[in-house]
Amino acid sequence: MQTHKTHTVRLYHLVVVISLICIGLFAVEVPSPAFLPIDQYFSYQYDAIAHGQIWRLITGNLLHTNIWHLLMNLAGFWVIIFLYEVHFKRNPGKLMLLFVSLCLLEGMGLYLFYPNLKAYVGLSGLLHGLFVFGAIMDIRKGYRSGYLLLVGVILKVAYEQYFGASHSITHLINARVATESHLVGLVSGIMCAIFWSMLVKRLKYNKLS
Repeated sequence: MQTHKTHTVRLYHLVVVISLICIGLFAVEVPSPAFLPIDQYFSYQYDAIAHGQIWRLITGNLLHTNIWHLLMNLAGFWVIIFLYEVHFKRNPGKLMLLFVSLCLLEGMGLYLFYPNLKAYVGLSGLLHGLFVFGAIMDIRKGYRSGYLLLVGVILKVAYEQYFGASHSITHLINARVATESHLVGLVSGIMCAIFWSMLVKRLKYNKLS
């Protein structure tokens, strides 16, 4: 019981750290005589990445356009972790590895398949990947709700590709919602889930051999 609580606490410590990083980057980004705009150095910018600034593939996911954009994404992050904590609390490092992997895959996907998208910030693409990963893990554990969650997010992303995002969200975050990032995040989440499932099967096979 104590071990269970310890793992859960460690998981949410990690979630707090990630949240504080996003909040800290946003706070530094607020115009101030003491700081230069941080997005100049860390936002996803296609041309800058093409010239070798590859860290932007990851760091662009951690920046936000305004306070509402930040709050919505962090709220979504916490809800997803709470929804799928059963898959991460035994090994919080799994979440850290998944988070970094999704950041990188998100940036690479946008760079390779959407060269016309010149700039991007936000966690929303990564959150779609995290949600899909959790839904597939639910399915692997035999939870029927996983199928509903997976189909639901696929339909949402498909709808956005044809009709775009809500105008109210666009107005709220003061920027166009990059629905491309949601598609890349969804595909990235599926890829990570497949890779993880194959890895687990491989490890079990080697253990039994």
